[in-house]
Amino acid sequence: MCIPCTLKGGEELEIGTKLRKMRKEAGISQELMADLLHISRSNVSRLEGNKIELKAVDLLRWCKITNNPEMLMVLYASIDVTATLVASGATSLITGFISILGGVL
Repeated sequence: MCIPCTLKGGEELEIGTKLRKMRKEAGISQELMADLLHISRSNVSRLEGNKIELKAVDLLRWCKITNNPEMLMVLYASIDVTATLVASGATSLITGFISILGGVL
C-alpha cells in the first residue's frame, strides 16, 4: 500500500519535503536513515525527492525513527494538526500507538 501524494481537492502533496524536514530535525543523516529503514541511501534520497512512492510501512517506521507521530495524522487528514495535538497532550498517546505498531512491524 502506498501513501497517496494528492490532497483532497486534487492539490499535490510534497511528502518528500516533509520527510526530509523530519529527518533533518531529528539529526539523522540519509545514510543512517537508510540503515534504520533497511533500504539504500539512494532510495532515501528518492523518497525525499518524490521520485518513488512511499509505502505505508516505511512511513510508519520513518515517523517512529524521527519521533514525529503527528505527521501520520497530517498526511492522513491533509491538515496541520500539530498545534492541536501538542496542546491537548495527544502526542504521547499517538507516540505510544506508533511504538506498538513498530513492535508489530
